[in-house]
Amino acid sequence: MQHLHIIGICGTAMAGLAIMAKAQGLRVTGSDNGIYPPMSTLLEASNIPLMEGFRPDNLQPRPDLVLVGNAISRGNPELEAVLEQDIPYRSGAQWLFEHVLEGRHGVVATGTHGKTTTTSLLARIWEEAGLQPGFLIGGIPLDFGCGARLPTGPWVMVEGDEYDTAFFDKRPKFLHYRPKTVLINNLEFDHADIYADLEAIRRQFRLLLRSVPANGHLVVNGDDPEVEALLPFASTPIYRYGIATQQPFMAQLEGEDGRCWSLYRHGERLFTVHWHLLGRHNVSNGLAAATAALVNGIAPESIQAGLEAFQGVARRLQLRYEANGVAVYDDFAHHPTAIATTLAGMRAAIGAARLWVVLEPRSNTMRGRVHQERLATAFAAADRILLARPQARGMAAAELLDVEAVVAQLNQGQPQSGPEVGTVVADANEAVSLLVRHCTPGDHVVIMSNGGFDGIHQKLQQELNHP
Repeated sequence: MQHLHIIGICGTAMAGLAIMAKAQGLRVTGSDNGIYPPMSTLLEASNIPLMEGFRPDNLQPRPDLVLVGNAISRGNPELEAVLEQDIPYRSGAQWLFEHVLEGRHGVVATGTHGKTTTTSLLARIWEEAGLQPGFLIGGIPLDFGCGARLPTGPWVMVEGDEYDTAFFDKRPKFLHYRPKTVLINNLEFDHADIYADLEAIRRQFRLLLRSVPANGHLVVNGDDPEVEALLPFASTPIYRYGIATQQPFMAQLEGEDGRCWSLYRHGERLFTVHWHLLGRHNVSNGLAAATAALVNGIAPESIQAGLEAFQGVARRLQLRYEANGVAVYDDFAHHPTAIATTLAGMRAAIGAARLWVVLEPRSNTMRGRVHQERLATAFAAADRILLARPQARGMAAAELLDVEAVVAQLNQGQPQSGPEVGTVVADANEAVSLLVRHCTPGDHVVIMSNGGFDGIHQKLQQELNHP
């Protein structure tokens, strides 16, 4: 095979596969709609030609193999041409196993929350130990500046996504990887567009456990009852970690904000970590990665050094800028649990300072009413909340998140003379207008979206600097 073409190349995972394939010496091309940074910049830096839009002409000259992103469905003109012309095609997950993972030690981080950060931490620890791991991460770890790297040795760190694989393969991506070490951070209901209920997701995790060999490692969050309930299906040694319950591997927080914590193995303190990440959820992520490293024989001093050197992941409570005394952050959270834990860590760090949250419900699950009853309580640590009205994008009005009901719940019991805690905004422009009018120096603004929310960060920076 000489020429690999990727339909949907600007997805984070597919762009990573493109970079890996290029490093293997293949000619790589790709197409997508709405080509924009950071993925376009990373691909162009690797000299990978990008074609805007999906067209049969993008398949000239004829590639040897086509990878189809999981956002691509039947009716896409480029995909239809692949099928009609009998061009061989694969999913990205299948290609990753066949060309990178097979014959290597795959370390796969899974769970509803924390996958990207945990996988990035794994890569940083293994790098600190001098093992030069490969990795495929659904985000951009700031330590590496890119979410993918071809391994030079036996180790590959992979973010284990439970979302489906491709239009022709509705299994989770992680079922393709056949890992030797699996981490399970937590398990909750998510992805309501493809899973009917939590039991449907449990079933996929049980299948994953059956694929891990007896000489592998299963590293699990002993604090999570849902994870514990999966373990009878495992045939692999189990290593439990935790913060809230007594476990063989434990973390003890030395401060409420999570920036200092100690790791214990069977009751013995191994080291204390001082890092810049906030919140108990990140301590749990760090503990998971450290446990996986310890059971795979990495020295404690390398693990501590890797944790403390870790710079974080883009869009995970990332401070974007300070403008006119207002600190503005970017965060990817799009589930009530992730929102609550992120904001709790932020509150512990900033004390009594005023905390604003702007949420764009953008994922298929968040736009619906799956988490309708839980959403208001997820903002408990915030002072002011701006909740954007979700876009329909094929959903009926009765199926969309009732943002007015969420805001009414937030404002319940508030004095009529004071400012409202929650406000519905139509779009990014209205959110920026409200923030500029009411933010004062010393405020912190966390913008939560798993998309770009119409360039809200840039718009807000411009308005704060030039009100």
